[in-house]
Amino acid sequence: MTARYCSLPQQPAPAFAPGLAAERLGALAGGRRLWVNGTVLHYSFFDGDRDGSEITVPGTGRTRWVPWGGAKEQQDVVRECFEEWRGLGLGLVFSEVRDRTEAELRIGFQSGDGSWSAVGRDALRIGVHDRTMNFGWDLTAPGERATALHQIGHALGMLHEHQSPYAGLHWDDEAVYAELAGAPNHWSRDRTHHNVLRRLGPDEVNGSVWDPQSIMQYAFPPGLILEPEQYRGGVHPPGTLSPSDKEFVLRRYPPADPPRPPALVPFRSVPLGLGPGEQADFRIEPPETRDYTVGTFGDADRVVVLFEERDGEPRFLAGRDDGGTPGNATLAARLVKGRRYYVRVRLYSAWGPGETAVMCW
Repeated sequence: MTARYCSLPQQPAPAFAPGLAAERLGALAGGRRLWVNGTVLHYSFFDGDRDGSEITVPGTGRTRWVPWGGAKEQQDVVRECFEEWRGLGLGLVFSEVRDRTEAELRIGFQSGDGSWSAVGRDALRIGVHDRTMNFGWDLTAPGERATALHQIGHALGMLHEHQSPYAGLHWDDEAVYAELAGAPNHWSRDRTHHNVLRRLGPDEVNGSVWDPQSIMQYAFPPGLILEPEQYRGGVHPPGTLSPSDKEFVLRRYPPADPPRPPALVPFRSVPLGLGPGEQADFRIEPPETRDYTVGTFGDADRVVVLFEERDGEPRFLAGRDDGGTPGNATLAARLVKGRRYYVRVRLYSAWGPGETAVMCW
């Protein structure tokens, strides 16, 4: 029987200014979904029968209510998988909260809606009362723990490994369409193309070498892959985090136990001196309560995020991505004397003369 597969929702292509150099586009494609390192990712489960959606019953025209809540044993599998990713020593923190409006990741268990997740920071585009991740089948069944590891990989910004341009897979397209059109997936041709046959750009993928053992790699039965010859009998990943999976996330989110970040003093700019993919962190301890602006300067594409420290952890306050635009990222926020804030700047790419800098005023 065909495996049940993750079905990523289709997202509109990002709109970048025309005429951008290939290097800039590549850096933006590779980094725009990643969180800034040091982020606390709060996750919450939909609970009980109150939250859900109306679905149409096939062949009847009638609708019925399907709840998004999941049993404790299903939630526990997801909790364990968050802990496994955290145990790698990532520079991200996972924290479960009950209030969904405080959560960047909101998890449902709607049966029949497939298993899927928003990819990285795409979750921030989704309304606070909607799911950013769903599990559509029993995670306690043998082998299905891999589904939770896979979806969390998407939440970290990882994409499907079999869609890597480095895989060199030559598909029997019609066999793939036929396989996925049947039970248990019942996918349309568009969905199959989006999640299987579509080839990603080289800057979007998880690494420069295809990893058939990756947690982000689908298992495929025989008869779908024509070349390379050794995969005509299918691809059979073990359903665990591979060495390449671990290397990818630790490179993107290195262990974050730095010394106290330097202060960003109002009206005093600080040079950044970052390379592509690198990040700089600062703290702000405002001398007075008022509206402040935090901004970057120079010829570069960056994402800038402002956090407020609450109960000892940074909570997201505002963010701005200037990637692909001619302007620089600026944030406006009311900062309160006696509280501590953190600014994190991650560079996609830089060009042109001069240094880049950050300042608050």
